[in-house]
Amino acid sequence: MKNFCINRLSKPFNVVIDNIASDKSISHRCAMFSLFSDKTSYVKNYLLAEDTLHTLKIVEQLGAKIVQDGSSIEITPVKKLSEPDDVLDCGNSGTAMRLFCGLLASVEGSFVLSGDKYLRSRPMKRVADPLRSIGAKIDGRENGNKAPLFIRGEKNLQPFTYSSPVDSAQVKSAMILAALRATNVSRYKENELTRDHTERMLKGMGAEIFTDNEGFINIKPLTNYLKPLNITVPADPSSGFFFAVAAAINKNSRVVIKNVSLNPTRIEAYEVLKRMGAIVNYIEKENIYEPIGDIEVIGNELNGVEVSQKISWLIDELPALSIAMSLANGKSLVKNAKELRVKESDRIKAVVDNLALCGVNYTEFEDGYEIVGGELKAATIDSFGDHRIAMSFAIAGLVCGMNIEDVECINASFPNFKEILDSLY
Repeated sequence: MKNFCINRLSKPFNVVIDNIASDKSISHRCAMFSLFSDKTSYVKNYLLAEDTLHTLKIVEQLGAKIVQDGSSIEITPVKKLSEPDDVLDCGNSGTAMRLFCGLLASVEGSFVLSGDKYLRSRPMKRVADPLRSIGAKIDGRENGNKAPLFIRGEKNLQPFTYSSPVDSAQVKSAMILAALRATNVSRYKENELTRDHTERMLKGMGAEIFTDNEGFINIKPLTNYLKPLNITVPADPSSGFFFAVAAAINKNSRVVIKNVSLNPTRIEAYEVLKRMGAIVNYIEKENIYEPIGDIEVIGNELNGVEVSQKISWLIDELPALSIAMSLANGKSLVKNAKELRVKESDRIKAVVDNLALCGVNYTEFEDGYEIVGGELKAATIDSFGDHRIAMSFAIAGLVCGMNIEDVECINASFPNFKEILDSLY
């Protein structure tokens, strides 16, 4: 299906959603981090979407044996990763490409990372340059900034003390993965805590990673293999957030999203909805790798909000939040979000251009936008090949109707999105 035609809802909904897509970030990491063990990792509820299946395929190309029964995956690594005889295809996933840069930078051999046309147009210098500074050999188009990327792995990378100029979980993760095979302790610092799945999962596997009193993450190089994973991947709060917005913008609607990650770095967007006036409740459960639980959201009158802090905690949810902002009372402001320019699309441009088609008044900034709330009008919008843009405007269609072009990108992260959307009617 290349286009979605979304019809307006005729009444409030009350649904419990227990089939939200598994968490993409954690699924990627499960496949990759299994390579640091010498025993079989067992992963349940792995995300069976194009991006994460590309990552699983790359892990297999590097020599691991994969046994799959639906979303239950067994990954048995090899002691020495293989040099593949073909390109490693990351599909549409910037997470896969950037993290594999860090992982492969310290593996002897030659590796080529590529992806679809959208991924090949995205900047990679922000992760390649810090890796090059510690001895990694990474080249690519446009002075090493664009894929395909060629990596000639080096066995002994230099330890580092690095203060990152950008707050990016992908850059942080790539540097941590490289540091695991450096010759001594490495230290990484970010201005604001970004999503910390990498640190949590690796520590759970036995890696020595800790934050010192100067705010540096200290990473000791591995002296042995890590423990294998035995994990059930929680549902993705970023995917669930589309339906949280659906409830928030339809007064008296209610949604309960089951078994999602409640990692504080992943639920900031829900906190913003709460600040806008939506009713948001968390029901916590126990889990060894990640805090998990259920999230309840009830629609209510929304008011404008300023979003300028903890941006790295909600960068993926800002397109969906912009839909709520468009229907809120008063003005909303997004600042310090320049990171949106280098996602699957230039999300600042994609958001404001499409909101303009829906009759929304806005002001665009280099690092964000201001939205004047009011109403949305039906329109035909372009996803720009970006799954989050496509899904955000599909949610907008629930209040005004919407035609969305180029929606095949949704399969990359959320294959059953349309099925859940249809259940709201």
